[in-house]
Amino acid sequence: MAIADKQLQCREIITKAVCGKGRKFSTVTHNVTPPHHPTSILGAWIINHQYEAVRSGDGIEVIGTYDVNIWYSYNKNSQTDVAKETLSYVEHVPLSYIDPKHRSSTEEVTAEATQEPNCIEANIAANGSSVGIRVEREFVVEMVAETKVCVAVCQGGCDHDGKDFDYDDDGDGDYEDLDPDLLDDEL
Repeated sequence: MAIADKQLQCREIITKAVCGKGRKFSTVTHNVTPPHHPTSILGAWIINHQYEAVRSGDGIEVIGTYDVNIWYSYNKNSQTDVAKETLSYVEHVPLSYIDPKHRSSTEEVTAEATQEPNCIEANIAANGSSVGIRVEREFVVEMVAETKVCVAVCQGGCDHDGKDFDYDDDGDGDYEDLDPDLLDDEL
């Protein structure tokens, strides 16, 4: 029996769903001042990354910290040391999609670091006493909330397992109306 043959009834239900998504890649520069004037940079690492997500305006803010460790030489490359500093950041990730009918009082936000903070460059600053490091990072965020969706209601319940329905509106099931020139030959 085709759906068109029955009187289709719809019902609005409230469900939790992904009601907003966003992604942001960024590159930032931090300045770290070691205890000694560096002669050369031997390495730079970022460790202990921690963050949380909060809803803010038209997006989600990722608030976090990480430790920067810079291995450097000083006294004309005769000694080495590691400068350690904990840096904090706030990254605003705009939502590229927002369901306008979601219930704002039920919002739950999450963030995932798809690119953990990583030092891509470390240079001694012109003043000779600090080190500038460039860090890249990327986050994907989601907002889950209650929203209304419209569903079709089956007469007589769900005992039929969907086998009784013919979803073809005209009932013939043929594909004669398809234009074969529109099909991609490389499939």
